[in-house]
Amino acid sequence: MPSAGPSMSAADGLLALAEEAERRRDFSTATSCLESALSPPHAASLLPLAEARARMRLAGLLLARNKGLANAKAHLERALLVLNPLPSAPPRLKLLAHSLLANVYGLLGAVPSQKHALRRGLTLLASASASGLLPSGPALLWTSNFQAQLASALVADGDAASALSTLSAGAAAAADLESPQLDLFFAATALHVHLLCWEDNAAVEDAVARVSRLWDALTAEQKEHWVGLFFYTELLQTFYLLRICDYKAASKHVERMDIAVKNEMERGRRIKELGTELSAVEGTLAQTMLKERERVALAHKQGQLRAQLQALCGYDTLNDVLDYGDKLLLAPPPMHGEWLPRTAVFVLVDLMVVMVSRPKGIFKECGKRIHSGLQLIHEELSKLGIVDGVTEGDLEHSTMWTAGLYLMLLLQFLENNVAVELTRSEFVEAQEALAQMKNWFTRFPTILQGCESTIEMLRGQYAHSVGCFDEAAFHFLEALKLTENKSMQSMCQVYAAVSYICKGDAESSSEALELIGPAYRTMDSFVGVREKTCIIFVYGLLLMRQHNPQEARVRLASGLRIAHQQLDNIQLVSQYLTILGTLALQLHDTGQAREILKSSLTLAKTLYDIPTQIWILSVFTELYRELEEKENEMENSEYVSKKEIELQRRLAEARSRACHQELVEKVRIEAEPLHDLFQKHNDMSGLPVNDDLDIPESVGLSTPQPSSVKRLVDSSSVRRSTRRRVS
Repeated sequence: MPSAGPSMSAADGLLALAEEAERRRDFSTATSCLESALSPPHAASLLPLAEARARMRLAGLLLARNKGLANAKAHLERALLVLNPLPSAPPRLKLLAHSLLANVYGLLGAVPSQKHALRRGLTLLASASASGLLPSGPALLWTSNFQAQLASALVADGDAASALSTLSAGAAAAADLESPQLDLFFAATALHVHLLCWEDNAAVEDAVARVSRLWDALTAEQKEHWVGLFFYTELLQTFYLLRICDYKAASKHVERMDIAVKNEMERGRRIKELGTELSAVEGTLAQTMLKERERVALAHKQGQLRAQLQALCGYDTLNDVLDYGDKLLLAPPPMHGEWLPRTAVFVLVDLMVVMVSRPKGIFKECGKRIHSGLQLIHEELSKLGIVDGVTEGDLEHSTMWTAGLYLMLLLQFLENNVAVELTRSEFVEAQEALAQMKNWFTRFPTILQGCESTIEMLRGQYAHSVGCFDEAAFHFLEALKLTENKSMQSMCQVYAAVSYICKGDAESSSEALELIGPAYRTMDSFVGVREKTCIIFVYGLLLMRQHNPQEARVRLASGLRIAHQQLDNIQLVSQYLTILGTLALQLHDTGQAREILKSSLTLAKTLYDIPTQIWILSVFTELYRELEEKENEMENSEYVSKKEIELQRRLAEARSRACHQELVEKVRIEAEPLHDLFQKHNDMSGLPVNDDLDIPESVGLSTPQPSSVKRLVDSSSVRRSTRRRVS
């Protein structure tokens, strides 16, 4: 057919141009060339195998740029239709098409289709392996890839048990490969699933121990190169330690990560510089009018830059360096992918620093990390087009996962900001941060639906701090209704009980007892001791109200020991000491009262906690009165008056602001999730639900929902932004 020649030549030329553009990292041009080659009249002249390769290359480019998920899906489905009947098609190409298509289905929230594609891929893999078309090594790698993706899909479906079984199959393949990297990857992913569902304490402990053991067995060179696995395993272990309230051990992991982040930022800067320089050199080399001497010098420079990049990134080939750059990858090909974007990992480490520093009262460092974290998050949101006035209805589907990730991190930084400022009696600053949370929630109610309970709880804490105890109790009880997380429900009961006690009347004390009684009976059932120490604290307050100081003293002393030894929370310790000092005075043990109150006051001053300082100083006044130390009593009373004036000034300023009434009023936030997005967000991979105060759910560690567990954010959801080469 003579007329086919020119079209075929044009199609081949477009494919060659696309390949050249990819080498230059000019992905926009590469995409345009591939789209043109696959459009009439050129598409008709392409051989089936060439068409399939082109469609897969184009889909990979679209996925890498987070654009055109629907188009990527269509190209991959068409590629598979072309490849399936071709006996000459390389098995790797068919396997890659199944893997990429499953990834796209996951991003679109089509979990049944995702699982179907993965199981078809496993069937194809078994056939290719049995027939000898695929050697043992690559077959085991593809087995690992498909099992990891399938485990992620199963977690999205709420089937954690099957996910763990699937991961075991992947781990067996990794063991046959004798790959320490894959061994650790599967162990860490299994720990991730255990943290998601947490049904068996012993199983979680075993998973943590296995991850730690495998990491320790790596060589120094492996640890240096596998930076993505380092952050993944360190963060998972940190989440575990925070959950069991071992803050001292968690702090050690956070310190290691903080040092690593600084090193990684420097390495990333250098990679970017070398990449820019390499692009410039290759652009010059592409010019046709270069003199031979210049070409030789530039080629030598090109080789040097490529070698430096390869060594700096730790990848096996230069193509890996160019494809994956400074991504924090978890596993070797074909499983290349990051758990979270590099910036999100760094932001998450900042958040961990805040979470381990805040209970210790290290507020200066907290403030610095909150500021830097928020700045990075806002930069990433701006890149996604999320600026003032944008709501979730304006988002493209391809950006929802990343948007949800950064929005969740944003709210967790603001949550910690509110907590720090309330502790420091900076009510206006707390008010502003809480108002921001409310604003973000009203703009993105579907993505942030799981945050409503946290926002209600913080509204309660703000209301309590400014003396609106009735409103505070209302918001705590609303937060209780909005969550199914037992830990958070318990904390809401504790906070509401304290607000009722502070109201001071007999009926309110009775309501507090109704709330705290059931919690007291179940306090030993929680993982960790945070709930237990807070419940004991409130129970001690109620015993004091019931004029049972001896029993209150015994209970509170036990709670203080736990708070001091395990929680490392100096605000809680300060409040425990204040009550114990008050009890000692009631029991006329003035010597012990003085010593306890001195310690408590020191801690309250460290925290800039003015209400607690006033409380302690008022007890000191009573102590001096009982001891007939008139001079100390007068001096102390004057100091209390000054502190009260300062507190009232701050309260008046907060109450005078427009958003004060909006925050404390006994009304839930009015925000309607968008109906057409609601199901998508429920089903989509990686969109977090924040129901746990200890664990940042933006990284996929969400609390199990009534009928499902949110999707495991690891190996397959990670591939949302990873382009795979087609060969």
